[in-house]
Amino acid sequence: MVREQRLAEVFVELADTLVEEFDVVDFLQTLTERCVELVDTDAAGLMLDDQRGSLRLVAHTHESARLLELFELQQREGPCLDCFATGRVIANIDLTTAASRWPVFSQAARDIGFGTSHAVPLRLRRQVIGALNLFTNERRTLSDEHLAVAQGLADIATIGLLHERTVRDQVTLSEQLQSALHSRILIEQAKGILSAQAGTNVDSAFALMRTHARRTGEPLTTLAAAVVAGHVEAGALQRSAASAEGHRST
Repeated sequence: MVREQRLAEVFVELADTLVEEFDVVDFLQTLTERCVELVDTDAAGLMLDDQRGSLRLVAHTHESARLLELFELQQREGPCLDCFATGRVIANIDLTTAASRWPVFSQAARDIGFGTSHAVPLRLRRQVIGALNLFTNERRTLSDEHLAVAQGLADIATIGLLHERTVRDQVTLSEQLQSALHSRILIEQAKGILSAQAGTNVDSAFALMRTHARRTGEPLTTLAAAVVAGHVEAGALQRSAASAEGHRST
């Protein structure tokens, strides 16, 4: 499939999720995954403003990205924070030479295995509601075309979140973001539980949970809450996945 065709398909896919009662967490998760796919990067993390003066991590593609983004927030140092503060793209940062700018963050990123980082704002005009961080394992720069795609995907996320506020004027953006953050906490807890039950890593546990949620139409947060409450276990999700795969192969 040519890249232009895939790019068009992704934008349609994301636009299709912007329907009434769309799953914010799943939408943002999909966005980070598609960004890694289309922008020649290896991992991504997305932070949102909680409207209380702090950024919070709400989506990530790999556990390594999650850990680094949380470390960035804890240390209050890094490209995502600067991108959010300025509303400007911070791209093609060689982490081997960034010690003077972000000494703690750049060392942590290198220790994890990243060579280059990029950050694009979630911004509409002067309103900045978050930032998207992208990482590559090797020291590799992004072209202007790739950066434009990343910004376009970030713009979709921004428009989606702000549109949700507009169509539900009784719900503030702050409440939406708080709901997304609460959902992310539940999902992280559920990932840990399923990982322990299935004897697998947390990324595989999340994939299992997300696949089941999409197949059944159950909101990801609802499924995560059921896992945390002990109503759903890894074995049941694995059997469901195996059954669905068996039906597809017959």
